[in-house]
Amino acid sequence: MADNNQPTPDTAQRPRPPGPEAPRGEPNNNPPRQRWVIPRWVWLVLALALLLNWFLAPLLAAPEQTRVIPYSLFKTQARAGNVSEITTSGAVINGTFKKDITFPPTGEEGSTSSTTFQTRVPEFGDRDLTNQLTAQGITVNVQEPPGGRSLLLNILLSFAPTLLFFAFMLFLLRRATRSSQGGVFSLGRSRAKRYAAESDETMRITFQDVAGIEEAEQELVEIVDFLKNPEKYQRLGGTIPKGVLLVGPPGTGKTLLAKAVAGEADVPFFSMSGSEFIEMVVGVGASRVRELFSNAKKEAPAIIFVDELDAIGRRRGGNANFGGGSDEREQTLNQILVEMDGFDGRNAVIVLAATNRPDVLDPALLRPGRFDRRVTVQRPDRLGRRAILEVHTRGVPLDPNLSLETIAETTPGLVGADLRNLVNEAALLAARREKPFVTQLDFFDAMEKIILGAARQLVLSEDDRRRVAYHEAGHAILGLLVPDADPVHKVTIVPRGQALGVTYSVPADDRFNYTERYLRGRIVGALGGRAAEEIVFDLVTTGAENDLKQVMEIARQMVTRWGMSKEVGLLYLAGNEGEDFLGSSGGGVSRDFGEGLIATVDKETRRIIDESYQDAISVLIRERSRLDALADALLKRESLDEDEILQVVGLPATARFRPALVQASTTTTQKGLPTQSNTDHV
Repeated sequence: MADNNQPTPDTAQRPRPPGPEAPRGEPNNNPPRQRWVIPRWVWLVLALALLLNWFLAPLLAAPEQTRVIPYSLFKTQARAGNVSEITTSGAVINGTFKKDITFPPTGEEGSTSSTTFQTRVPEFGDRDLTNQLTAQGITVNVQEPPGGRSLLLNILLSFAPTLLFFAFMLFLLRRATRSSQGGVFSLGRSRAKRYAAESDETMRITFQDVAGIEEAEQELVEIVDFLKNPEKYQRLGGTIPKGVLLVGPPGTGKTLLAKAVAGEADVPFFSMSGSEFIEMVVGVGASRVRELFSNAKKEAPAIIFVDELDAIGRRRGGNANFGGGSDEREQTLNQILVEMDGFDGRNAVIVLAATNRPDVLDPALLRPGRFDRRVTVQRPDRLGRRAILEVHTRGVPLDPNLSLETIAETTPGLVGADLRNLVNEAALLAARREKPFVTQLDFFDAMEKIILGAARQLVLSEDDRRRVAYHEAGHAILGLLVPDADPVHKVTIVPRGQALGVTYSVPADDRFNYTERYLRGRIVGALGGRAAEEIVFDLVTTGAENDLKQVMEIARQMVTRWGMSKEVGLLYLAGNEGEDFLGSSGGGVSRDFGEGLIATVDKETRRIIDESYQDAISVLIRERSRLDALADALLKRESLDEDEILQVVGLPATARFRPALVQASTTTTQKGLPTQSNTDHV
């Protein structure tokens, strides 16, 4: 059934909120460029340099001088046969003696010996000189007289290098001044970007641009009310929380939520990333913190937003990289602590910060009086994803038959940034196909491209294609027959990304806890590809690499985190992981336990995997006819959706046959469970 995708009057004229690729600077914050004036001392230094260059250049560039002798001495040495060669250039004669001569005579001042000389022919000439040189066998060379350099050339050679050097230095100085807004002398100034209140309602970000995180939004309503009406709270002596910490997975909208708070309150918004405080020079970060808070106090009421707070707010003393009183990161953190303690709540300056790693933050930063309130921004559920899609499809022409509800149901686990990217990819596909609007097929194709990867033009042999087909058919058959398994959305043997084939399963609804039977079913389904290869070909390939990785992660966490092993018991062995929203938590065993307990964990993990593999083997042997039929259909059509799969294997769409493999049942949280997507790797 189609949805009513028409925008409401309140949002019809509003553009989509900015995504991660949008610049963080203020869109309309383009102050007029100031004229850059060269300081007087620069002109004075330039004038002195040119003056020195005028006097020193001729001295430094003067050619090497030869020994000048009287013409009579030259004649005497020529008659004596001591001249080997001469070169004439006009009236000037340069030559070489066969033996050194001393001139002036020895004992007189300036007396030197040399084999080279220079002299000039008298103006009245010497007719006998040519005959004398010829008689002595002296080599005579003739050169054109050199022309003198012009005044312009002398000026260029004297001043051009100095002028070019100063021009280059002024260029560098001007660029440094513009980039750092004050040059090297403003190294410690704050680089926070300021978002002023926009008069145009279509440009300002408000809560109308935030969807799918209503719980977090409600937490900030009181902040907005205080910024709009501070007297309401101050008249009774109340103060608003000085700091609000936004925590959650990447892409859930923490930065967008902070901007919406500023937009709703209609106050200045100072935004700065945690890494922008840190420089190589110690003390720069602390100086930037002081100036940031000072600027915010001047324009109060205002909001200071620090993104990626963990870049500067890590716990002190626990790591050598962050210890020591001279560490720049620690000094910056100390200054933040001082500033958040120093300003009065009545100044109406609120600090918002966002992080994905609240577990690594310093306890002094999280205590009441600094960050008084913590808001967790979780992944949206189905209704939240529907609302997010409505926000991001503003201005996108949609097919009237398109159902955003269906798209929201098939995108579990996706956050706001992922959904924005999905809308953009679907629009690009529709434009490439020259469609007048974006259809539901464009969304599904874009989702496959994002989740499964782009299709590759890879030519496989018939044997490889057959092995891949049975591998993926094994995953799909077990996904259909194992109890509590997620519905198989699509199976393909078209190479995508690094995989030769993909079986994509989508949960029927959002899951927030898992039963042991469901986890066992996940393991059984992931081992279906390896089991099918062993049954049909009596061999195994490297295609199950990603499957084995998922199986190991689930089984290990069942034993170490969720108490699903009778041998290990109700023990939590995964260590102190804290609140990590980056997905880096795993099922590793903490080193606080003995070797015997660790060996038991390994034994139980292997037992769960081996039992699940035997279950996969038994089901596929019993359903061999369905396995062969699905593999043959994949070899013919390469890709099958859920309805086509059910038709091929002969199962009804409403009531699928699911024999009970595992009867035990317990619950567990969603944290740490890998996404289900069985792939056959190269």
